Amino acid sequence: MGPRFRGDDSKTTVVAALFLLATPTLLFSTPARADLKLCNRMSYVVEAAIGIDDKSATATRGWFRIDPAACRVVAQGNITAERILLHARSLPVYGASPAPQNGTDNLCIAPKDFVIAGRQCRGSQTAVPFTEIKPSIGEDGHQVAYLAEGAEYDDEQARLAAIQRLLVIAGYDAAPIDGVDGRKTQNALAAFLKARGLGADAAQAPNFFETMIAAVETPSATGLTWCNDTQYRVMASIATDDGKAVTSRGWYRIEPGKCLHPDVTGQPRRIFSFAEAVDSNGRTIKINSRPLNWGGSTMLCTREAQFEFTEQGDCGPRGLNASGYERVDMTAGAGKTIRFGMP
Repeated sequence: MGPRFRGDDSKTTVVAALFLLATPTLLFSTPARADLKLCNRMSYVVEAAIGIDDKSATATRGWFRIDPAACRVVAQGNITAERILLHARSLPVYGASPAPQNGTDNLCIAPKDFVIAGRQCRGSQTAVPFTEIKPSIGEDGHQVAYLAEGAEYDDEQARLAAIQRLLVIAGYDAAPIDGVDGRKTQNALAAFLKARGLGADAAQAPNFFETMIAAVETPSATGLTWCNDTQYRVMASIATDDGKAVTSRGWYRIEPGKCLHPDVTGQPRRIFSFAEAVDSNGRTIKINSRPLNWGGSTMLCTREAQFEFTEQGDCGPRGLNASGYERVDMTAGAGKTIRFGMP
């Protein structure tokens, strides 16, 4: 489930984000400093971008990375802009989840850290939906805001659910992802720590999510791994056949030089893969007039937005695309790494 934005003055469970731009015409500090921070109670590591809209001036800034159960000061001083807006995204390791937010303001972002003035996107900048949010005053007198999801996690539950989620993506059996500790989660975590040569206390380290994400982005000896050896962003999809239905799911974002383990649940009889290289606007890269993609002859349903389909017939009449997937040879007990390279 994607980020949800709501307010609750009694519990300060407001989803919001605030930041300080180097744009003096939009933001001003007052002698009584009230820092603004964003707190993450989701089971995902997220990156947030902030927008401000004040009369005829608009600006955006990103990215602020925030781990589960952590808070980050994103503005020092008081914001006097009329409107504050937020766009949040999960890291590429999570693939198709969570679903993107639906905002009414389309503002500009860039792939790397940015400060952008105005609503006119240029170069590699793209327009994405931002949602207007309103801050809440915390017990410490500072303005605070929360990213939350439907499970209504507290900090401890969000951190555990986030560990469970990354363990599952890395190929360990820590499901269900519910933020509840138990023997299965503890066994999966112990196996992960042992495989990485880490002590039992490593899970409490401030950089533990960085360690877990690095593990997911490293080719695995078991399961399926995608590696992007091109200079372009690659969007990949996986499909599984459990003997009853073929389920296709996408998209997983794989940046240049990175690897990713797609989450494969259960014990499917067959696994399929499809991927294509895209530009900063999401358009398919073409080399000598041919799309740069990697697939095969098994036609399954996809669409440009995130998806999960179990019905694979009549893709066109249903308003979907039909993409050619390649069957992945997964030898029992071994891993498979698919490398996306230039032709």
